[in-house]
Amino acid sequence: MIHRLAAIACLLLLTACGEAVPQNGSSRILLLGDSLLAFNKAQGRAVSHAIEAELDEPVIDRSVSGARFLYALPISGSAGLNIASQYRDGDWDWIVLNGGGNDIWMGCGCGHCAGRIDRLITSDGRKGRIPATVSDLRATGAQVIFVGYMRTPGVQSPIEGCADEGDEMDRRLSRLAALDRGVHFLPLADLVPEGDRSYHGIDLIHPSPKASAAIGGRVAAIIRKNDR
Repeated sequence: MIHRLAAIACLLLLTACGEAVPQNGSSRILLLGDSLLAFNKAQGRAVSHAIEAELDEPVIDRSVSGARFLYALPISGSAGLNIASQYRDGDWDWIVLNGGGNDIWMGCGCGHCAGRIDRLITSDGRKGRIPATVSDLRATGAQVIFVGYMRTPGVQSPIEGCADEGDEMDRRLSRLAALDRGVHFLPLADLVPEGDRSYHGIDLIHPSPKASAAIGGRVAAIIRKNDR
């Protein structure tokens, strides 16, 4: 029975892994993050698919639902549940990154989260796990787009209580981006019109295909504007 459970666990880890990086260097855009980017992959309508359609070029998507920045387990972390561990070497011009929501929601339930947010990113945007990860990614020569989170459409949802934490994270991420011209922060606080549920899945947490397309369009616009 133990061996059977271990086999199931290994299978789950394999399915959690993001897209493999081809050896021929055919893509210059890499996605890392959590379900904001990973959702709708099965239907071919995730954020990465929208970027590919907008720019007419391939995108490697290694994002994994449930991934965090503050993640200590080594095996599942290397399989993609640790966002920094999703990275693979490549000739990347652009790395699209998101995360932090699972660290806050699952780590402190969006209550008394000041210490956890500081571990992710300090108020000046200079220290914490997120700035360290962004610095490592920038050291590869790639420009980095950090994508924020959508807000709920003014109706009760499981993350309704996280709005203040989301606003504070956006402020800190904006300060991080201001420190480096090669880092671009894409907030999504204005993406969802009041009362419009069509940008969310049935759980009112994850993006619908419509939202993934809109997010991909905004990412593509930043790449077009800042391509060297």
